[in-house]
Amino acid sequence: MRKSFVKLLIFTFVACFGPTKGWCAEDDCPSEKILPRFEVSLYSDIPLVIGSAAISLYGNYRASQMDKPLEDEIRPESRLLPWDKPIAGRYDENAARASQYAAVLGAMPLVLGGISIARDEATWGEFGAFTLMFAEALAIQNGINMLARSLEVWPRPYIYGKSGDALREAEDADAEAYGSFFSGHASAAFMVATFTSEWFSTIYPNSPYKSLVWTSTMSLAGFVGVLRIAAGRHYPTDVAAGALVGTGVSLAVIRAHKKPLRIGGNQISFWAVPNSVGTVVSF
Repeated sequence: MRKSFVKLLIFTFVACFGPTKGWCAEDDCPSEKILPRFEVSLYSDIPLVIGSAAISLYGNYRASQMDKPLEDEIRPESRLLPWDKPIAGRYDENAARASQYAAVLGAMPLVLGGISIARDEATWGEFGAFTLMFAEALAIQNGINMLARSLEVWPRPYIYGKSGDALREAEDADAEAYGSFFSGHASAAFMVATFTSEWFSTIYPNSPYKSLVWTSTMSLAGFVGVLRIAAGRHYPTDVAAGALVGTGVSLAVIRAHKKPLRIGGNQISFWAVPNSVGTVVSF
């Protein structure tokens, strides 16, 4: 499993950061004059920075106050969701260790941004805004994750272990092991994947490799989630919820900082609701 993880990591690295020349068609590469595509506003970012920091601090505070529940307070295995029950009692140290290697992927969006600057395809202002966005999203998703886990919805799968490594891990578990919902690793992995792909798609809007970048980064994030399940650290529900939170928070933060499309001096924005889409033009 570790070899598969390394192969997938190498594939994503080569796809995203390898031969940078050719990311966009020759006629479609950014012109010498780069118009900012991400922006920071004191009006919106000061409250967002304060709010994201507060969410993170409160979530981590709640998590630090978790107590190890009594045996009769633990959710019975029979009350787990049907698709989560098969994972109860599972533990795999190799998969758990492999999933920890995912931390190196956290640098992907910033490395890609640095490459874009080095090639004069993005500005330092954009990169600064992007870095701030990344930090805001990271703080928000971390705070939400810690707050959710402090509720102790259900314990990690290995807590139900009856023998072997799972039982030994359960006996040594501390309070945090009793809050499995939801997966912070999956949430962070999908946040990184979303930021990496959004930067690439925004800076290189006509690149033929956009689909490859989205597919490879999301696949890698999904693989991290699979490792967490295989390790007995989380249930499928935990990973699915983490993926939704990580992706949703990222898209919301990015949307708040993306400059509207302008054509001929007119501001173009788009909206969509069930069964209809439209545009708004501001003159």
